[in-house]
Amino acid sequence: MTNFALGRRALIAVVAAFGLVGTAAADEVVDNIHFLIPGGAGGGWDGTARGTGEALTEAGLVGSASYENMSGGGGGVAIGFLIENAESNHDTLMVNSTPIVIRSLTGVFPHNFRDLTLVSGTIGDYAAIVVGKDSQINSMDDLLAAFDADPNGTPLGGGSVPGGMDHLVAAMVMEAAGRDALAVNYIPYDAGGTAMAALLSGEIAALSTGFSEAVDLSNAGEVKILGVTAPERVDAAPEAMTMAEQGIDTTFVNWRGFFAAPGLPEDKLTAYQDAIARMYDTPEWEEVRARNGWVNIHNSGDEFLTFLEEQEQTIGDLMKKLGFL
Repeated sequence: MTNFALGRRALIAVVAAFGLVGTAAADEVVDNIHFLIPGGAGGGWDGTARGTGEALTEAGLVGSASYENMSGGGGGVAIGFLIENAESNHDTLMVNSTPIVIRSLTGVFPHNFRDLTLVSGTIGDYAAIVVGKDSQINSMDDLLAAFDADPNGTPLGGGSVPGGMDHLVAAMVMEAAGRDALAVNYIPYDAGGTAMAALLSGEIAALSTGFSEAVDLSNAGEVKILGVTAPERVDAAPEAMTMAEQGIDTTFVNWRGFFAAPGLPEDKLTAYQDAIARMYDTPEWEEVRARNGWVNIHNSGDEFLTFLEEQEQTIGDLMKKLGFL
């Protein structure tokens, strides 16, 4: 079987941090952080920014946190805004993830991670395929059977552009299941929350999404998780089967991290990196991490750059193989 374990070498330092022993709130490192979120409410970027802000402020590492959702252009609007207004945004951290690599490769926007100040890779989130609670589909086998019977009539949606993160995951899963990835009828939505609404309304048959988003909706009784791209079951949803358990040999984890405006003063960059590094040892962060089913990925500065460059190469090779480039 083909293993599309995307960028195992690129996705270095992925460690499931279960059982961390936290420490009490530390001295404040940063007065305020304004989190810029390149998509709408309810998506993975939104959850990561707000969860990180929650942990940082409740642990006493950051005085206050504010949030701004700026959708558009597959994340390009927020990136362009941060670059064009760099001088006045030294208090801003923009959350992003694997799509900043994918969308620069495909030309969705003209910028890439090298145009920003790299702060820190922070967490990883597995991907999941889910269906609505009332769907007749109850397993990946059921979904594959429906796809085999009518590929076009079995649309899969996602909160990203065609050729983007959710599309790529759906393609990897279908390819690993022995199907033609290019035959997938992928329906794009601007954010995870919008895509989930489309699933619940019956507009799409299944949804490719982040595992943390899937867990929230599953706990609320709104969706069924068909499969997770983790190497083994995740404590946040122990009943959810992995793809590998269902004969689909693929794993994937989507990193998420933070970027700042180009030209950020070195002392500000150091303060942001220090606050995030110290956050991992707090019980406030462990509560947020466990609740969302994230794994800790921490790499700052040059390590973050190396990580991104390796992933850029790995993803580019995979996208060419799947016909997306």
